[in-house]
This record gives sequence, structure tokens and C-alpha cells, in this order.
Amino acid sequence: MPYNNAPISPPEEITGTSKVPLARVKKIIAQDEDIAQCSNSAAFAISVATEIFLRYLTEQAHNVVKSERKPRRNIAYKDIATAVSRIDNLEFLSDIVPKTKTYRQYKEDKAQEDATKAAAAAVNGNRPTSSSRNIQDMMQQPQTNGSGEHMPNGHPHSPIADRTIRHSHPDPVRDLDRDVDMTG
Repeated sequence: MPYNNAPISPPEEITGTSKVPLARVKKIIAQDEDIAQCSNSAAFAISVATEIFLRYLTEQAHNVVKSERKPRRNIAYKDIATAVSRIDNLEFLSDIVPKTKTYRQYKEDKAQEDATKAAAAAVNGNRPTSSSRNIQDMMQQPQTNGSGEHMPNGHPHSPIADRTIRHSHPDPVRDLDRDVDMTG
């Protein structure tokens, strides 16, 4: 059986109902600490306004889909995010509906950000922060504690020991020799 993908046209006459459930709107309004009470007519007006806003948002996302080379029949998250980023009226949603990134884009942005921080630190003559220092730099420099004493890299309170990768689960290969006698 084919899906019914035909758009729902907005109602021409005022019916006094809303597609958004009024009880759900009242529950959401009740979550706000600043609002003590809300009348039924105010909750209904909010639900109708929400319905109109959702219709506008989906229309704009549909326009984004139609403007692509190969238009689709369905609207995806990326279409809504693109509509939010392109349309000035929806700019207030940019924090709530961010554009998605691929993992490769995220890695490239992170590497560029780290390079910018390192370049800024070099220009200012400051040493990079401890989070941006790599392990090779730390191993070449002697570690000292607060009193100026030298700390070996294996010391439990050395910065290198704090940055080692710790696994939250035991290594099964390494734990084979630690068989525990469970007989009572």
C-alpha cells in the first residue's frame, strides 16, 4: 500500500481545534517555574501558534528540498538545519538545530583550531597550555613537583601519569593469569 505523502492544506475555516494536543501544551507550560497558572484560551492560542510555526518551518524545509538537484519527497533533519541556516526568520533556531558535520569535517576543524591556538601561543611568546602539549614534549622536559623536586614520569602524581589512557574495563588477555578461586 503506498504512503500518503500528499501535503495537508491549512484549514480555510476556523474550527476551534488544533492539531497540537492541548493537554501536552498545558504540561509543557506547567514545567515553567515563572508561570503559576495558564488559562485554557491562552494554552489554545499557544498550541495554534505552534501549529502555524511548525507549518512554516516545514514549508521552508520543503523549499530547501525542492531547490536541490535531485528533489526528494521526504524532509530530513539536514533539510531543516539548512533552512534554519539560510532563512533569516529562523536564525534564532541556529543553536537548537545545528548543521550536521561528518567526522572528517569535525577532525579537520579540530586540527585547524589546534593549529590556530598553537600559532597564537607562538606569536604571544607564551607556552601552549597543558592540554595542547603533546606527550613527546612532556617526556623531554624534566617533571618537578611544587617544591622543585624532580618527579619521574612513572610517578603517580606526575602530569604524564595523569594523561595516560586508562581503560574502564580490564584487559582479558592480561587477566588470564589472575584466575580467582570461586569455590567456597
